Amino acid sequence: MFKAAAIFSSHMVLQRQKPIAVWGSSSHDTVAVSFNGITVKGTVSNGTWRIQLPPMEAGGPYEMQLTSGGETITFVNVMLGEVWLAGGQSNMELELQNAKNGEAVLAALTPQVPVRYYYTQKQRFRDAQFESIEENTCWAEASPENSRAWSAVAFYCARRLAQRLGVTVGIIGCNWGGTSAANWMSRQRLEACTELRPYLDDLDKAMEGKTLEQHIREFDEYLAYSEEWNRKKDACYQEHPDYSWDKVQEVCGKCLFPGPMGPKNEYRPAGLYETMLQRVCPYTLRGFLYYQGESDDHRPQLYYRLFTELIGQWRQDWEDDTLPFVFVQLPMFRYKQDADHKHWCLIREAQMRAYQTVKHTGIAVIPDCGELDNIHPTDKEPVGERLAIQAMQVAYGIQDPDQDTPMFRDSYVTGNTMHIRLTGAPKGFLPVEHPTGFELAGADRIFHPAEAVLGENQITLRAEGISEPVYGRYAWTNYMEVQVFSKNGIPLAPFRTSPQDAL
Repeated sequence: MFKAAAIFSSHMVLQRQKPIAVWGSSSHDTVAVSFNGITVKGTVSNGTWRIQLPPMEAGGPYEMQLTSGGETITFVNVMLGEVWLAGGQSNMELELQNAKNGEAVLAALTPQVPVRYYYTQKQRFRDAQFESIEENTCWAEASPENSRAWSAVAFYCARRLAQRLGVTVGIIGCNWGGTSAANWMSRQRLEACTELRPYLDDLDKAMEGKTLEQHIREFDEYLAYSEEWNRKKDACYQEHPDYSWDKVQEVCGKCLFPGPMGPKNEYRPAGLYETMLQRVCPYTLRGFLYYQGESDDHRPQLYYRLFTELIGQWRQDWEDDTLPFVFVQLPMFRYKQDADHKHWCLIREAQMRAYQTVKHTGIAVIPDCGELDNIHPTDKEPVGERLAIQAMQVAYGIQDPDQDTPMFRDSYVTGNTMHIRLTGAPKGFLPVEHPTGFELAGADRIFHPAEAVLGENQITLRAEGISEPVYGRYAWTNYMEVQVFSKNGIPLAPFRTSPQDAL
């Protein structure tokens, strides 16, 4: 028996300019990997092997041949280029076929488009079928058929990178809708942080008093119920598209999502870290793309710690604490019937703080890409494009001042005026007659709408009734239609001048 890890296949992209890890399993004693005129040999230990090829420049297509004990595996059409892992939840997962203009983009794709994709199999539990299911995927070239389920955000980012860098870009899609950052971290990492203990407490409490078999049976019953319930729900919405969520449940029965917490539930802490992320680690790559945070809005005060621990975890697992980590700040969103709880404001703030405090990170600011009452906006092209801009700065040192994001730097007060100093808007802003979303408060922390005068890397704020402003903020709401864009068309990032501004 001789195998390479499932992520290795024909049409794959290998990372240029870095030592390339290749690994797998074998019942024999030795393994040899031949690629691009180089052969590296290694030994098998406890049934597994790992070989490291030397760094190589971009190029291809090449053939890779692996041999062990008289068995041979051959991969063809292999490229050397750039590799990024696309992680997160449903907005990273949203497929090209479901994105705005996705069908038109798909129709134009050919294998000559220098973007390739590996779709990590969605597996919630390691059972007898785990490895055979894992083998149902492989690297694929771009085409109208192959690319339908690719992450739209990751595709647009990769396409921009390929155009700018002149090399093939490979994406490892490793994401699942509805997931917390805690799902993509190890239990050991979560246990080591007292602050994050609530995530494990939920799981541990649910696990008490039941055997593994009971948990599995309970979850399988939930899956069967959910399949039938979703069928009823879809039929109900088709016949009554105006029904409220409560009315749908009245007609179809209660929605039990996300199901009983336990060892088979994909939303358990550390679950997908074990069944998905670890299956593609340590594939050599340039860095990480990440879009997540929606499912952690119930604990926004913990998100900064949770998110920065995740960044540290992934870098540790890939054995490189400088790996670029480029992520999306949550856009504007609120369900129509919901109050403005401002929990998404806190998630955005935590994401901005991570960008400002963790080295080798980039943040794609997208408040203009959100939609009221739709948590899955379909226009993913600007999201991917802004991720690519950040990736080019962080990973490749390609600085384009015209693509900078205007961000809060600091503030000071003179009389009844607060002066906001910014970075990223040296040429000022696009004209807007009465920019909204700015607020001021005095020492009483009661905010009032503020009149804003936009300038070059600065904004001045005044508000009626505020003679001595203490706190200022912009777009501090779960949802609004933003109006303030720098002259390069990038929106001003939401901010508040002090986290002490809340009553």
